[in-house]
Amino acid sequence: MQVSSVSSPAPNLDAQLAVALDALLAEQSVTRAAARLRTSPAAMSRTLARLRRVLQDPLLVRAGQAMVPTPRAEELRDEAAAVVRRLEALLTPSGGIDPAAMRRTFTVQAADLVGAALTPGLLGLARRRAPGVSLRVLAEEWEAGPALREGRIDLEIGAIDHVDPETRVEELVTLRMAAGVRAGHSLAGGTLTAAGLAAAEHVAVSRRGRFTGPLDTALASHGLSRKVGAVLPGHLAAMALAAVGDVVCLVPTALPGEPPSPLSDAAHAMGLRLLDIPLPLPPVTIGMTWHPRHTADGGHQWLRAAVRQVLRPSRPE
Repeated sequence: MQVSSVSSPAPNLDAQLAVALDALLAEQSVTRAAARLRTSPAAMSRTLARLRRVLQDPLLVRAGQAMVPTPRAEELRDEAAAVVRRLEALLTPSGGIDPAAMRRTFTVQAADLVGAALTPGLLGLARRRAPGVSLRVLAEEWEAGPALREGRIDLEIGAIDHVDPETRVEELVTLRMAAGVRAGHSLAGGTLTAAGLAAAEHVAVSRRGRFTGPLDTALASHGLSRKVGAVLPGHLAAMALAAVGDVVCLVPTALPGEPPSPLSDAAHAMGLRLLDIPLPLPPVTIGMTWHPRHTADGGHQWLRAAVRQVLRPSRPE
């Protein structure tokens, strides 16, 4: 016959008992332990009685006017103190993190231009303050919500036009679009007009392969239209084409009076001239979004602060 074993129920775990045991063994006095834990001597006496039942040992015994620990209590003293320290660490709000001690890889999803603008600054901050941090930049997906929810990425950074209800979003900077052309382009030498912009050949940027966008709407309001010779999925490729050909690309740049944006650095590095567009185009807001489980994480707080510092430059004093 097979006899099934029935496990006995686990004893009730009470963190307060561990705290009381630590106080009693450290003070070796019911009265002093009660004062330490801000309770009454009567309540502490009842707790001592409960500890004696649980541990099946008297723990503290009377020796004249004092109480002395039993051998079992002596064995438990250091362990009880260590348990209480671990409980305090577990239940104490995080006081932040030492960036110099971090050993983490953060994964960011961003468009090519945002990644190119963000990475040098983030790496520079990491080298100076958090040398154990590495950065992985992934290309944009149609929807970042599932990747954030599943922990495949830490941050999505860019023009956030899709937000899941649970995600956190923070706007970083608002930019405007300028027309980028090579130095030898016919438009580079003078003031840009709507008619001149419409007459030039353009390269458009669209992940969905669209030939039209806000610029076409603005031109249409003046009875104008443009020719788009190519549609590319990223701004860097469009800038590279404009740098060697007679095409116009759109480049995000700072609003008037604002500090220069690192999102224009790639265009300047390629030698592009940035021309003000004489049409009312909607501004572009760059933000970051993350899953709320990362909100209080010290490492993630450092990452978000670093992104703010890189993409939201302060005005020079």
